Amino acid sequence: MLDKTTNAVTSVNDLMIAKRWPAKNPDILQLYSLPTPNGQKISIMLEEIGIEYEAHKVLLNDEGVTTPEFLSLNPNNKIPAIVDPNGPDNMPFGLFESGAILVYLAEKSGQFYGETEAERLETLQWLMFQMGGFGPMSGQLGFFFAFAGKEIEDKRPLDRYVTEVKRMLNVIDKQLDGRDWLTGKYSIADMAIVPWLNCIEQFYGADEITGLRGHKNVSAYMDRFNARPAVQKGLNVPAHSWG
Repeated sequence: MLDKTTNAVTSVNDLMIAKRWPAKNPDILQLYSLPTPNGQKISIMLEEIGIEYEAHKVLLNDEGVTTPEFLSLNPNNKIPAIVDPNGPDNMPFGLFESGAILVYLAEKSGQFYGETEAERLETLQWLMFQMGGFGPMSGQLGFFFAFAGKEIEDKRPLDRYVTEVKRMLNVIDKQLDGRDWLTGKYSIADMAIVPWLNCIEQFYGADEITGLRGHKNVSAYMDRFNARPAVQKGLNVPAHSWG
């Protein structure tokens, strides 16, 4: 979905979203995001592939994701989203859903998505593991452990998500045995998963309850990922304080 402000779109600034977040340089990719795990996936990928981009901070409130301008790009009112001024047919192209954006950028750049069909499919399966399982379950863990859900007396919801996150940490740890990266090569699957591992530890404070750092392969994997220069640049884009 990409609602337009004019019938003839020749620039990113012709788009409705630019009414609230105008592009300083409409010739480069525009990122609408916040440094949550899902947002970090895309800023890290953009830093890794070296595509010039402009980041716009979109808050998770009525001044951000639920405004008509943002909804014109993502009707599901979630970050991240992008507009590529050099999309298909050399026209501005909008895209939401972090997994779809990662695949788009990987195909556009020819990087971090495997070199054969088999490698691409293996990368895609681990990306779907994060999108369909590890990310949502980790988010629910955060709600019931660190945020409003922790006030609920019935601890069965928390127990459910702790158990599920522990199970998936075991899956990741086993997959990493003898490998630096999930598929053997650094890929968009790693960029999708490690921001959520970081979040469990750093934002939810759920290291102990999940045994996160007790998984030696996972722990080394996090450190390896976070040491990458592009990752360090992309972790707080657009700059935001959660204090």
